[in-house]
Amino acid sequence: MLIEQLEVGNFAVFAYILGCRETGRGVVIDPAAEVEHILKTAESKGIKHIKYIINTHSHADHAGGNRKLKELTGAEIVVHRDDAERLANPADFILQIFQCEASPPPDQLVAEGDRIVFGNEHVDVIHTPGHTPGGICLYTPGYVVTGDTLFVGGVGRTDLPGGSTQTLIHSIRTKLLALPEDTVVLPGHNYGHSPRSTIGQEKRHNPFIS
Repeated sequence: MLIEQLEVGNFAVFAYILGCRETGRGVVIDPAAEVEHILKTAESKGIKHIKYIINTHSHADHAGGNRKLKELTGAEIVVHRDDAERLANPADFILQIFQCEASPPPDQLVAEGDRIVFGNEHVDVIHTPGHTPGGICLYTPGYVVTGDTLFVGGVGRTDLPGGSTQTLIHSIRTKLLALPEDTVVLPGHNYGHSPRSTIGQEKRHNPFIS
């Protein structure tokens, strides 16, 4: 599988391109900004058809490029059912803070254990509430895209509406730390000392969960 990590916009958000090299089909995860750059990168890597736009959660700093990317590609927007309403109807002040437009409503709602297929590749949905009620991580053997659930050396904030520290830590400990220790952690922001980590490293060194 092709996996490209791109830091986009003004808030150190990581967008991800996951693609099937054999078919040229792929997905974009959390297209926060710089949609043209994301598409040019995908095309340069042989990914010609973006099938899905997947949001790890509903916050506008991760979904600011949804509308434009959907208009340019026709891709379906995917989010967990518990974040669907917040995705399409963010508060106006949030859009002003992040200088972005609201996402269109999602086309597809997912839940724990669902599989998202693109070409000959796939990711599995892990529901990890805490940062938001519908926060998800996306797992494929060897890699997990963790959104704002788990960072390199940190965890997502829980002081926004729908957040819960107790729920977040429970999600991480029971679901993410249960993955193989060599699983590469691909976080939602470039907040740590490196752009990626592993489950084993976070299990041993992340002060919030170790």
